[in-house]
Amino acid sequence: MIQLLPFSIEDAHELILKIKDERMLLQFAGPAYQFPLDEKQLEADLSDENRILFKIIDMGSQNAIGHAQIYVKENTFLLGRILIWDENNRGKGYGRKVVKELLKYGFSHFNKQTAELNVYDWNNGAIECYKKVGFIIDPHITNEVRIAEDTWRSINMKMDKHTFELQEL
Repeated sequence: MIQLLPFSIEDAHELILKIKDERMLLQFAGPAYQFPLDEKQLEADLSDENRILFKIIDMGSQNAIGHAQIYVKENTFLLGRILIWDENNRGKGYGRKVVKELLKYGFSHFNKQTAELNVYDWNNGAIECYKKVGFIIDPHITNEVRIAEDTWRSINMKMDKHTFELQEL
């Protein structure tokens, strides 16, 4: 269905074109990027030794359909910047498969017992996707960001390695 391949600066143009506005960029990447997204911001991520960037490839068409990242922290690794950019491809199981592939990569490449991610509390589709994979909400970690007149609240979700391995059996 999908394959995660290394993202390079040559892939930046396609990703940049998919980010239509400030809200989409904030939903996709959190407050770390500034709109408009540009190669310089992606180059900074590519040069960060704790960050691994992927392009998501549809194995049937061999076309890139999205982007994802892993950020390695001291005690965990963080899944983030997950985007299936064509809305017509959302709700088809791509997100769940991407998250599972990111977890498989993270738990096999890093000596960490926990994976985590942050998601805005209004993004019900993403939250349900993450729950189906096995993530649970950590009620103690939240954050807020302002965009225009709105305040977006992010929630933190976690999964331990043991839970992931049980699901993979």
